[in-house]
Amino acid sequence: MNPTGQSAVFGRRKEPHTVIIARGNEIRHFTIRPWLAALIGSALAAVAIGYLLATSYLVLRDDLIGATTARQARMQQAYEDRISALRAQVDRITSRQLLDQQLMETKVSELLARQTQLSQRHGRLGPILERAENEVGGDVPATNDTPVKPDAEITGSLSQAPTYSVASLSAGDTRPFSLWSTRSDPLDGETAADRADKLFVSINTSLKAIENQQLSRITTLADSAYKNADAITQALEAAGLPVDSEFGKSDAGGPLVPLDPSMIFDSKVKELDEALDTLDGVKKEARKLPLTNPAPGHTVTSPFGVRTDPILGTAALHTGMDFRAPIGMPAKVTAAGVVTRAGWAGGYGRMVEVDHGGGFATRYGHLSEIDVVVGQKLAAGDVIGKTGSSGRSTGPHLHYEVRHDGEAVDPLRFLSVGKKVAQYL
Repeated sequence: MNPTGQSAVFGRRKEPHTVIIARGNEIRHFTIRPWLAALIGSALAAVAIGYLLATSYLVLRDDLIGATTARQARMQQAYEDRISALRAQVDRITSRQLLDQQLMETKVSELLARQTQLSQRHGRLGPILERAENEVGGDVPATNDTPVKPDAEITGSLSQAPTYSVASLSAGDTRPFSLWSTRSDPLDGETAADRADKLFVSINTSLKAIENQQLSRITTLADSAYKNADAITQALEAAGLPVDSEFGKSDAGGPLVPLDPSMIFDSKVKELDEALDTLDGVKKEARKLPLTNPAPGHTVTSPFGVRTDPILGTAALHTGMDFRAPIGMPAKVTAAGVVTRAGWAGGYGRMVEVDHGGGFATRYGHLSEIDVVVGQKLAAGDVIGKTGSSGRSTGPHLHYEVRHDGEAVDPLRFLSVGKKVAQYL
């Protein structure tokens, strides 16, 4: 063998590491394989790294915990702020809902009060309007039959309070109450509050129209009553007939004090009462006078005044008016009164005299029959007898006289006034 060659081979050979331990007389040696050395090195490296990590965790743990705690505190504060903001919005919404509810309740109460007032007024107007129809006559203005919602319907329509949306409100919302949004959905067209407002406006308009029409009706009736009273008074005064001209007139004055709107209705009703009292008084005065025609539709054959006497043919005073009438036609009294004479009266033949008060009296002569007795009370239009030709007469007719304080006056004056005021009486 070549010694040089062996040395070359041996130089390239890897020998395992050997650990020799000498203890007294004992000598031990251990051979360490390469893979075992690698395993031991790896284990030592792992222990060193673990030690370093554990040491770093212990050193930095407080900082990590503090950061986590701070982050959690910030998150909690943010949630609490959000909850506080939502709670404040809920409180504002609740307050607004309560305000809306109170406002609606107030409006409903006002509407119900006005409805009750209208009902009470209607009850008061009934007898007054009936009296006005009798006194004024003609067509009384019709009332508006616009129905008023009953209490239950009004309250039912308003019982649902509007609901608010949190999204529609913000902490900085400073709009007036009337502009607050009451929509549960901002995209909705008409809100509950809008519908309620429209309902309030509609009912209020209806009630206001009825109130105005009631006042207008009362005013119209009062004006008509005063006009009728004036027409009767003027007609009587123009004919020189007595009438109390002080009806409806009074001297007044003083400072102007505005009238409370709530008192307007009472004032108008009082005015209508006064107007009807005035008209009633004038009518009573006029009805005391013999203004109606004793023989309507019949021709006047001889007027009041100087005439040629039909029997003697000489000039004579005719103290009444003669109406052509057949024998047996009912003769009617021209005004209410009391019979003072009923029987034969010389040239009058069968004659009835009726006292109407105030110095006025009427006579009905040449009757064929008398149907009343002295002291009998008569109403205007009552039959006192039948026409004829008794007494100083040339043929059947009705002799009619009007006397004031015993003196004969022209009946035509009364009949002319009667035609003018007949529509008012």
